[in-house]
Amino acid sequence: MSHLNIGLGVIEAPTNGQEKHSRSAWRAPATVALLIQVICAILLLLTAKLLVPIMHWQISLIQLALAQGVLAATFSWLRKLDVWWILIQLLFPLALVLVIALQLPSWIFLFAFVFTLLLYWSTFRTQVPFYPSGPDVWHAVADCLPAHPARVVDIGSGLGGLSLSLAATRPDCHIVGVELAPMPWLVSWLRARFVDAASGRRPEFLLMDYEQLNFADFDLVFAYLSPTAMTPLWSKAKAEMRPGAVLLSYEFIIPDMVPDMQKMINSRQVMLYGWRF
Repeated sequence: MSHLNIGLGVIEAPTNGQEKHSRSAWRAPATVALLIQVICAILLLLTAKLLVPIMHWQISLIQLALAQGVLAATFSWLRKLDVWWILIQLLFPLALVLVIALQLPSWIFLFAFVFTLLLYWSTFRTQVPFYPSGPDVWHAVADCLPAHPARVVDIGSGLGGLSLSLAATRPDCHIVGVELAPMPWLVSWLRARFVDAASGRRPEFLLMDYEQLNFADFDLVFAYLSPTAMTPLWSKAKAEMRPGAVLLSYEFIIPDMVPDMQKMINSRQVMLYGWRF
């Protein structure tokens, strides 16, 4: 790899050697979390059935929910799930009891399910949650664009903030946003309709999996995904990206691959990483 002449640091890239990414549904964090909740519920029910008559305990539903939350969070920590899963495991039983106690109408649950499905459409499979970037990231990516007209793709473009910003900053570039979840894609597509084509080039928003793209069509690929997705992303980039093209990743680094560039974005000390092919 050659050097990328931007950012705060320039380092030689090491040798390749990536482990194959497993997409087994049984290993997905959502599946593991659900199984932990079920096992904890069974354990608590059996314990209560055995000990309550003997000890003459009076256990409320809230106490059971709290006990299950603590137990599920503990097992999730031992299973090395991410911090947000541990928090979800802790609060889920209490939230369920609260919802039952409030006796909310059934249409609310249907609405919440449909909204969540449209927003987090593929999170279960891809392990990439919806989490938008901000203006600091947009400006940093714009600084990484080549001086000549280029084709740029934002994989996992969300609500389209980065793509719209790049299109306004560099109307000479062709900007493509790719999103798999229907609701964020629709929002970004509608936002693009309101862009004045005379003042700048409208970005193109595609509803699809980025794996269907050919990275050889782009000069710069930007990704803000998750740690789980970085190894397969690198495998695709290595196989398809042209010499001189750049892969950028915000916050998440590719395992065992030292970047050619790393640039601190904001006061949170989150990094933008770059690799040139």
